[in-house]
Amino acid sequence: MGNLLCCVVVKQSEVAIKERFGKYNDVLDPGIQFVPWCFGDYIAGYLSLRLQQLDVQCETKTKDNVFVTVVASIQYKVLPDKANDAFYKLSNPTGQIKAYVFDVIRASVPKLILDDVFEQKNEIARSVEEELDKAMTAYGYQILQTLITDIEPDQQVKRAMNEINAAARLRLAANEKAEAEKIIQIKRAEGEAESKYLSGLGIARQRQAIVDGLRDSVLGFAGNVPGTSARDVLDMVLMTQYFDTMKEIGASSKSSSVFIPHGPGAVADVAQQIRDGFMHAQAFSSTT
Repeated sequence: MGNLLCCVVVKQSEVAIKERFGKYNDVLDPGIQFVPWCFGDYIAGYLSLRLQQLDVQCETKTKDNVFVTVVASIQYKVLPDKANDAFYKLSNPTGQIKAYVFDVIRASVPKLILDDVFEQKNEIARSVEEELDKAMTAYGYQILQTLITDIEPDQQVKRAMNEINAAARLRLAANEKAEAEKIIQIKRAEGEAESKYLSGLGIARQRQAIVDGLRDSVLGFAGNVPGTSARDVLDMVLMTQYFDTMKEIGASSKSSSVFIPHGPGAVADVAQQIRDGFMHAQAFSSTT
């Protein structure tokens, strides 16, 4: 019906290329357009003005001889004022775009080692975009954006990189664990040293209190009981302590055995040893 009325409908976001007797005549905008076929006019084809995307996979080699597959996404569209160039100058625009992408990527990536390829993917994308935009504008296409969406090395290379990363992290974890254990041991040693120091102070004070109590008891008993000397009182106190010790050993529930001399002579021997110790200590303090 449209052909009979010499009318065509051009859809939104499209343009139609009109020819007259095989020669380019005009670019028709969206809407109803008059195409008098009786005068040799007809529609040669349609072009979409929508944003299009082309994904290009390019395999290349890095500077350190690692093969990688680089995936680039090219976003482009037809320029409305150059629709005739886009329709007539290129028979395969996607093939032309792929050729430029291959050329730029295979010229850029071999100059970089694998780690730098990942770090400089934005620079690679910018180089591809600049080269494409400069070349494709002459054919009526505008390059809006170029993205490097994936960099895929060989599986063995990926496995080796993951193992290197895992080993580095394990080494770091081992160092941190060793430092933590070192700090714990230092703190434990400091705590034990402080505990022993305070325990020593307590024992010293305890012994000082015992000595002071014995001295006061001996002096008070010798003063209140006529005919007794300080030595007699000390022997009696030692005898009392001796029997208390025997009582504690007998009341203990442990099965270990302790062999000690028993009898009045043993008490006298212990007393003599204590007196000798006091005398040696006094003699040493007087000489120094």
